[in-house]
Amino acid sequence: MLKWVIALTVALGAILEVIDTSIVNVALPDIRGNLGATLSEAGWVSTGYACANVVIIPLTAWLSDRFGKKRYFIFSLAGFTLASMLCGMATNLTMLVIARVLQGLAGGGLLAKAQSMLFETFPREQQGAAQGVFGIGVISGPALGPVLGGYLTDTLGWRWIFFINLPVGIFAVLMAMIFLPNDRSEERKSSSVDWWGIGLLAVGLACFQTMLEEGQQEDWFNSRFITAMGIGSLLGLSLFIWRELTTEHPAVDLRVLRFKSLAAGSTYSLIFGMGIYGVVFAIPVFVQDYLHYTAEQSGLLQMPGAIAAAVTMIAMGKLSGKYDARLLICTGALITVGTAIVLSGINPNTGVSSLFWPLIWRSIGSVMIFLPLSLATLGSLPKNKIAAGAGFYNLTRQLGSSIGIALITTMLAHRQATHRAVLVERVNVFSPQAVSRLHLLGAAFTRHSADPVFVRHQSLQAVDSIINGQAALKSYADIFMYVGLAFIVSLPLLLLLNSGKTKSDAGAAVH
Repeated sequence: MLKWVIALTVALGAILEVIDTSIVNVALPDIRGNLGATLSEAGWVSTGYACANVVIIPLTAWLSDRFGKKRYFIFSLAGFTLASMLCGMATNLTMLVIARVLQGLAGGGLLAKAQSMLFETFPREQQGAAQGVFGIGVISGPALGPVLGGYLTDTLGWRWIFFINLPVGIFAVLMAMIFLPNDRSEERKSSSVDWWGIGLLAVGLACFQTMLEEGQQEDWFNSRFITAMGIGSLLGLSLFIWRELTTEHPAVDLRVLRFKSLAAGSTYSLIFGMGIYGVVFAIPVFVQDYLHYTAEQSGLLQMPGAIAAAVTMIAMGKLSGKYDARLLICTGALITVGTAIVLSGINPNTGVSSLFWPLIWRSIGSVMIFLPLSLATLGSLPKNKIAAGAGFYNLTRQLGSSIGIALITTMLAHRQATHRAVLVERVNVFSPQAVSRLHLLGAAFTRHSADPVFVRHQSLQAVDSIINGQAALKSYADIFMYVGLAFIVSLPLLLLLNSGKTKSDAGAAVH
């Protein structure tokens, strides 16, 4: 019983962190208006959190070794809760961004350490079930965030998307203090601090994340700011890798990548994050832009998928470890490919009913990849390398999410412009369909005005709107097809993974 109380405690912290990644996005218009900020300035509320998050995740193994696992987890929970209160009390944008950075630094520790502590608590035969507890929040959180954020913003105001964390955070802190096992003094290490490694990691990842978050808005490398961020990330990460491979006590143990299962699994995790979280991002954008849904409505559209993910996670918790993880991942990938192909067939008649089952199957496929992938990637690591491996593994998924969203945003704009150019070429006086449509529109507008100039202008404007809508639909169809293709191309990586079965005692702790 105590094991499951510990599972609930650490999973609660992880859910808080995951939901807060997406809950803020729906409230940005209200935050911008209330604090008198521009759209680009308000964007730093999300960018600051994401940058701090990716910087701290790979450092969690070193921090827990230095200060103790329980102590560090409680500190992260308390820090996240306090930072949430500061976010809700912010009186200007600068204060809000600083508080969000603090929240991201604390939140990164929650995500990585929750997964690690779950698998250090449970025996190998129960690790699938324990991973399922953690996975429900990680998979469902991005869908629940917009729903909760939209509801709180509309009913209570944007500050409550942060204040809602206080009772949950305080409860989680109390549970952690009572139920988490105390740190043993021999487990704590007091090696020298690799300040150069920490600094280079912070510069490299922060610049890289900023480039991804702001790239599309700043027109990528046509902007001096984005170019500087790109150079900063390249230099920072290159020097960081050199430093960590040559120093005696690295802040991040990159040598764990010599295990082929971790290297292959982390690479697949990057692709998984790009594809799955990219689709999670693309669907709400599509229904809001094309079907004119509100953020809350688009979140509710994904609720059945979130429920399906939770149910599948429970089932997978029983299957994982008994069957070859590579087979389960492959099945999940093929389900995801099939879903992407179905979604690529969107057309002007696509509505909520057309998206219901594809979103259900997308969630099922995601769970079938997520749960076995963790076991297959980390199952064979020596116990003293698990924390470092788990940190790197979680980092790749988080970066994959950011890269996927950046790529999809850029590709949507590029493909929409390409399709529009092709469609415009076909709308001319030599096209019977175009001429017929113009005449029909003209007849409709003539009922409201006898001015021929006005009627023609309105008719052409309507045609332009139809072209933009068709170009948008085609661009979304392309994106879904590319996601499916990415999963097909990455399937050979599964051959480098371990089976993830529980038949032996080797690598008894997955995280």
